[in-house]
Formats: sequence, C-alpha cells, structure tokens
Amino acid sequence: MSLTDEAYHLIKNTPKVTGFLGADNKPMPISEGEAQRILNQVQEGIERPKPSISFEVGEQVRVSTAPSRRSTARSRKSTRRVSRLKVAVSIFGRATPVELEFGQVEKL
Repeated sequence: MSLTDEAYHLIKNTPKVTGFLGADNKPMPISEGEAQRILNQVQEGIERPKPSISFEVGEQVRVSTAPSRRSTARSRKSTRRVSRLKVAVSIFGRATPVELEFGQVEKL
C-alpha cells in the first residue's frame, strides 16, 4: 500500500496497533517470503486449532485410536505447545511408553 498521511493515521489510530515494524518507528516493507510465512501460520492455526483440554501427569486416559483402542493409559508428560501426550500403555502386562496426539486420547 502507498503510505500516505491518511493511511499512516488510519493505521496508527486502529485499536491495539502500537506502531510499525522498522527503524525509528518508520514503516518498512517485509519480503514476499516473510508475508507468505505469516499467512501460512495463520492458515495452519485455522486448520488445526489448539485444543483447550489439558492433561496432568499421572492422570488416567483412554486411547481412542487403533491399535490400542479402548486401552487405558497413565499420562507421563503433556506438551500443550505441540498437543502431544506421552503415556504408558499396558501391552502384554508391561507399561510401554507411547507418544500420542491429544485427539487420540480421552479423559476418563
């Protein structure tokens, strides 16, 4: 966009806009690659929203996907940033560590 005085004041007076990227608070264009990276992050957030559910260490959960479908497991580590949960699933009577996505388990 062309940065006219009118455009500058419109942007600066937009709620929650605190300034511009660039030196001395003067706008500086970003590269096409940087713009595309930002747009991809936004699209990924739309397609795969972060779950609002959280798991505590030691909590019992039920595996809802094959091959351990309907097995119960005890959580060992929860990583919300990547929506993954490390659990101990009982396989042949032994606790086996498995890493699953939040969508593959349900709380009991």
